[in-house]
Amino acid sequence: MQSRLASLVEAAVNVAIGFVVALLTQMALFPAMGVRLSMDRHLLIGAVFTLVSLARSGVAGGR
Repeated sequence: MQSRLASLVEAAVNVAIGFVVALLTQMALFPAMGVRLSMDRHLLIGAVFTLVSLARSGVAGGR
C-alpha cells in the first residue's frame, strides 16, 4: 500500500508533468494558428487550465 506522502508526491509530479506537456503543446500549436503570446501569457494560460483540471477532478474541491 502506498503512503499518503508517496501519493502526494505522485500527484504533484503528475500535475507538474501535465503542466509542462500542456505548455509545450500550446507553445507549438498557438503560433501555427497565428496566435503569438509572450511566455508569461503562456504560463498564465497553462496555470488556468491546470487549475480547471484539478477542480474538475475533485482535487481542489476537497473530495
